[in-house]
Amino acid sequence: MLRTTLLAMFLAAAPAAAFANSCPVLMGDIDQALESASLSEEDMTKVKELRTQGEELHESGDHEGSMKALEEAKSMLGL
Repeated sequence: MLRTTLLAMFLAAAPAAAFANSCPVLMGDIDQALESASLSEEDMTKVKELRTQGEELHESGDHEGSMKALEEAKSMLGL
Protein backbone atom coordinates (compact mmCIF):
# COMPACT_ATOMS: atom_id res chain seq x y z
CA MET A 1 0.00 0.00 0.00
CA LEU A 2 2.78 2.43 0.92
CA ARG A 3 4.67 1.54 -2.25
CA THR A 4 1.58 2.26 -4.36
CA THR A 5 1.03 5.59 -2.64
CA LEU A 6 4.65 6.64 -3.13
CA LEU A 7 4.56 5.58 -6.78
CA ALA A 8 1.37 7.59 -7.35
CA MET A 9 2.93 10.66 -5.72
CA PHE A 10 6.05 10.32 -7.86
CA LEU A 11 4.07 9.93 -11.08
CA ALA A 12 1.97 12.98 -10.21
CA ALA A 13 5.04 15.12 -9.56
CA ALA A 14 7.22 13.95 -12.47
CA PRO A 15 5.27 15.71 -15.26
CA ALA A 16 5.26 18.96 -13.30
CA ALA A 17 9.03 18.85 -12.96
CA ALA A 18 9.51 18.10 -16.65
CA PHE A 19 7.06 20.85 -17.54
CA ALA A 20 8.93 23.37 -15.38
CA ASN A 21 12.25 22.55 -16.97
CA SER A 22 11.00 23.28 -20.48
CA CYS A 23 10.34 26.97 -19.73
CA PRO A 24 14.04 27.97 -19.91
CA VAL A 25 14.40 26.06 -23.18
CA LEU A 26 11.50 28.00 -24.68
CA MET A 27 12.94 31.29 -23.41
CA GLY A 28 16.24 30.45 -25.12
CA ASP A 29 14.46 29.59 -28.37
CA ILE A 30 12.59 32.91 -28.26
CA ASP A 31 15.74 34.89 -27.45
CA GLN A 32 17.56 33.31 -30.37
CA ALA A 33 14.68 33.93 -32.77
CA LEU A 34 14.36 37.56 -31.67
CA GLU A 35 17.86 38.28 -32.96
CA SER A 36 16.80 37.76 -36.58
CA ALA A 37 13.03 38.27 -36.40
CA SER A 38 11.39 40.58 -38.89
CA LEU A 39 8.22 41.60 -37.09
CA SER A 40 6.35 44.87 -36.93
CA GLU A 41 7.30 47.08 -34.01
CA GLU A 42 3.96 46.28 -32.37
CA ASP A 43 4.44 42.51 -32.72
CA MET A 44 8.05 42.71 -31.54
CA THR A 45 6.90 44.58 -28.43
CA LYS A 46 4.19 41.97 -27.79
CA VAL A 47 6.65 39.07 -28.18
CA LYS A 48 9.08 40.70 -25.75
CA GLU A 49 6.26 41.31 -23.26
CA LEU A 50 5.16 37.69 -23.51
CA ARG A 51 8.77 36.52 -23.09
CA THR A 52 9.17 38.66 -19.95
CA GLN A 53 5.80 37.53 -18.62
CA GLY A 54 6.76 33.91 -19.22
CA GLU A 55 9.99 34.30 -17.30
CA GLU A 56 8.27 36.04 -14.39
CA LEU A 57 5.58 33.36 -14.21
CA HIS A 58 8.23 30.62 -14.34
CA GLU A 59 10.17 32.20 -11.50
CA SER A 60 7.01 32.52 -9.39
CA GLY A 61 6.21 28.83 -9.92
CA ASP A 62 3.32 29.22 -12.38
CA HIS A 63 4.74 26.97 -15.05
CA GLU A 64 1.43 26.45 -16.82
CA GLY A 65 0.99 30.22 -17.21
CA SER A 66 4.62 30.54 -18.23
CA MET A 67 4.27 27.93 -20.93
CA LYS A 68 1.11 29.60 -22.26
CA ALA A 69 2.83 32.99 -22.58
CA LEU A 70 6.01 31.50 -24.08
CA GLU A 71 4.10 29.36 -26.58
CA GLU A 72 2.18 32.44 -27.74
CA ALA A 73 5.46 34.32 -28.21
CA LYS A 74 6.89 31.37 -30.17
CA SER A 75 3.79 31.30 -32.36
CA MET A 76 4.14 34.99 -33.16
CA LEU A 77 7.75 34.34 -34.15
CA GLY A 78 6.71 31.49 -36.42
CA LEU A 79 8.46 28.82 -34.35
